[in-house]
Amino acid sequence: MDILAICGIALGLAMDAFAVAIGTSITLGRVNARQVFRLGFHFGLFQAMMPVLGYLAGLTFQDSIKAWDHWIAFGLLALIGGRAIKESLSPDEDESPGDPTKGMSLVTLSVATSIDALAVGMSFAMLGIDIVLPSIIIGLVAGAMTVTGMAIGSRLGSLFGRRMEMAGGIVLILIGLKILASHML
Repeated sequence: MDILAICGIALGLAMDAFAVAIGTSITLGRVNARQVFRLGFHFGLFQAMMPVLGYLAGLTFQDSIKAWDHWIAFGLLALIGGRAIKESLSPDEDESPGDPTKGMSLVTLSVATSIDALAVGMSFAMLGIDIVLPSIIIGLVAGAMTVTGMAIGSRLGSLFGRRMEMAGGIVLILIGLKILASHML
């Protein structure tokens, strides 16, 4: 497989991470360098690891993962999106809302945005394509797209405040619905 095809696959896989990064940074409003690094690093890492895991799983688990991957991604994104909408509707309190770039929210978002990369790794195994270079490129592209998405979402969040937090939650849910619909049709 040539480098251009690998970059195209990487860009396609990174679109969910890009959109989730926009939604996440909207919910945060202003983001700091640590938050951008955490989300970019973890999205890139998970996007790089999932094709390797998929490759190793190969044909053995392909049918069972394919049957459920879209439901898992939808559930995880709907959960995080629902929490963001709930936060946007709750009255302002002294305590700051949870940071989705930390803890289980970070892991949940990382898994949800990288499940498709697992299937790509499985298909690479079936085609006999070496996984090392593609997984590195996929991880780097996802990390870069995540950082870009965080920058865009942060600007929108600081301009429009809590309305954008709700919009970010809705975007996460819509991404989950898109993933679900693309696998159901």
